[in-house]
Amino acid sequence: MNSVLLRKEKGMGRKIKIRAGQLHVEAELNDSKTAQLIWDALPIEGRANTWGEEIYFSIPVKTGLETGSRELVSEGELGYWPEGHAFCIFFGPTPVSRGGEIRAASAVNLVGKVSGDPKVFRKVKDGEKIFLEKA
Repeated sequence: MNSVLLRKEKGMGRKIKIRAGQLHVEAELNDSKTAQLIWDALPIEGRANTWGEEIYFSIPVKTGLETGSRELVSEGELGYWPEGHAFCIFFGPTPVSRGGEIRAASAVNLVGKVSGDPKVFRKVKDGEKIFLEKA
């Protein structure tokens, strides 16, 4: 089996683009079941909801919590919030964060990570169109 096929089978190299207005950011999905469901649903268009330094929006993926889901996340992590069927981009504290932590409203499935500085998402306005697509 060649290395390209091997990488795809293991979930590596699944790069996506996140676009909102003039912002174009690359990210990579991990090898979780939820990340695969998101990959299979691309391209996705939504309307950004901002909540502190988190952007979330509904996507056409419906699944439950996976093993390893959590509320505390790191800057630049991407999550899926089962309660709202939403894709989440974490780039700083949310209204429920304590101290310097980044805390989701409730547990999320971690599905990937932003490449580069996630603070650029501060430019995205509430209600702005946002797109997820294969890179």
